[in-house]
Amino acid sequence: MKYKISISVDEKTLLKIRKGMLEGRFRNKSHAFEYAVEVME
Repeated sequence: MKYKISISVDEKTLLKIRKGMLEGRFRNKSHAFEYAVEVME
């Protein structure tokens, strides 16, 4: 089950996420967030 949440990020972080999406690294912003949490473990 997926849960809807809201987060705030600075512009630098948002630009990195968008770049990752354009390069095909992330499907969407949620995928980028899930990836970031996974690499923390």
